[in-house]
Amino acid sequence: MSPASPGECPACLGRWPADDLRIADCGLTVAYLHDDQFFPGWVMLVLKRHVTELFELTRDERGRLIEEVTAMARALATAFAARKVNYGLLGNLIPHIHWHVVPRLADDPAPREAVWGVAHARTRLTAGELQERIALIQAHLAKGES
Repeated sequence: MSPASPGECPACLGRWPADDLRIADCGLTVAYLHDDQFFPGWVMLVLKRHVTELFELTRDERGRLIEEVTAMARALATAFAARKVNYGLLGNLIPHIHWHVVPRLADDPAPREAVWGVAHARTRLTAGELQERIALIQAHLAKGES
């Protein structure tokens, strides 16, 4: 079995991302707060079924996926007063479609660099901070800022 198979995929096995990071069911994807909040509001949209490449999706699924990414980006931009939103779809570490949506803020320490290229200590939120951040994003999604 290849590492990209559903039987070995941490997303398909429910091992990743952690349940306490779950924000919302978006339809085709589930939104999770990234476990490192050095960049506040960093969210991942994880496809519900096992697929590793965009070309494996139907045309309709690709369209729905980009709409979900766009909805989350709009909500994050508003919730965090982002100057820019970054998007990442790599899959080298976890070969399962998951889209990183990262608001870049006014006090961004490296506004011209990709988030994974910025050296930093991981920022883990307390349980209370985590719930506050998730609630903030949920509220902006519910307001139609999505």
